[in-house]
Amino acid sequence: MDRAAPHRVTSFGISVVPVAADYPQIVQDVLLAEREGLELVGIQDHPYQRRFLDTFALIADLLARTSRLRFFPDVASLPMRGATMLAKAAASLDVMSGGRFELGIGAGAFWDSVAGMGGPKRSFPEAFDALEEAIPIIRAALDVGPERRVVRGEGRHYPVPGYPPGPPPPHRVEIWVGAYRPRGLRLIGRMADGWVPSVGRIGMEAVRDAAEMIDEAAAAAGRDPLAIRRIFNLGGAVTDGPRGEGPLDGPVDQWVATLTGWAEQVGVDAFVFWPTDRSSLERYASEVVPAAREALRPLRPRAT
Repeated sequence: MDRAAPHRVTSFGISVVPVAADYPQIVQDVLLAEREGLELVGIQDHPYQRRFLDTFALIADLLARTSRLRFFPDVASLPMRGATMLAKAAASLDVMSGGRFELGIGAGAFWDSVAGMGGPKRSFPEAFDALEEAIPIIRAALDVGPERRVVRGEGRHYPVPGYPPGPPPPHRVEIWVGAYRPRGLRLIGRMADGWVPSVGRIGMEAVRDAAEMIDEAAAAAGRDPLAIRRIFNLGGAVTDGPRGEGPLDGPVDQWVATLTGWAEQVGVDAFVFWPTDRSSLERYASEVVPAAREALRPLRPRAT
């Protein structure tokens, strides 16, 4: 599909790893992101990891400490949390923060660990059957209004006889899905509000192919492909030295050129940086992001 307006970047953000021992530093990193004018914070969700804080509890704490940043689980473990309770948590966090929460969600992984905590151990087809059941339930619960009194689901994984949803979120909480396989990508095109890939995990050539698959599925479902956000997780190091092994290992101008190129090629709504060191985090926030915003300014803006 030929995109008339590939550049769509509106947000820059960071990810923090919810290691309990690092909690004081996590707070400082998020406050740095707020001071530097970033817009988004993502936090991975692995409740079975003994070193990790609960992601939703951490997001609630950080929302209370900030006033502008938006937060999302990057991405929430559906088998560990379930459809109705994810919807309740998302609505509650959005209400308490004044509309600063989005819901990232995934079909699940690390199945032995999930089962060890009492969760279901699903095959790949079962995991995406469950995700396909869960999204309409969550969407219905988050879109509560005068005309929606009861949420129901008839699926095998999430049978919901009927319950009154709420509280109503102050803004439309979006559902962003982390997926890489064709079935998950087509599901995003048909049902989700956004796609959350980790670019370093699959490479840009695969990203372009995946983005095309999402666009085609959206068009086939009668949806505007530009309405589906793309939130790219990034890894790398900001340095003064020569180019490193990865596309984002190097100086600021290399970062800016790479991010601008990706925005021009496939359209990106947000870049979320997963830093491995404090220096790269600080330089990303204070040097890379302002320069990238300036480089992206002349490009045609997002149409939707």
